[in-house]
Amino acid sequence: MEKNIARLRRAKSTRAHIRRLGVPRLSVLRTGQHIYAQVFTADGAKVLASAATTQADVREGLKSLNDIQAATRVGKLVAERARAAGIEEVAFDRSGYRYHGRIKALADAAREAGLKF
Repeated sequence: MEKNIARLRRAKSTRAHIRRLGVPRLSVLRTGQHIYAQVFTADGAKVLASAATTQADVREGLKSLNDIQAATRVGKLVAERARAAGIEEVAFDRSGYRYHGRIKALADAAREAGLKF
């Protein structure tokens, strides 16, 4: 089975479980160059907060846009924006990626900034 197909299969089952929970979800997309994070409503219809390494305020002072430091900054910023929108608790949707490296750094930073998973 191809790597990406397996990842999407894992993501699909995780999202089905999160949908049953009925809480907003923090979804992560990791590419070779960037990392993106968005907080969706419980039904997935609206984006409440987002952050990515493509944004100028995130890029400032970073040596690389695809390392753990960049992921930490994105996690902290998306948590701050979610809390400003009134979101305290989310379900973490890692999009089928392993909870390791940049994904783990983003999740830990979001927790430290006040989001509860």
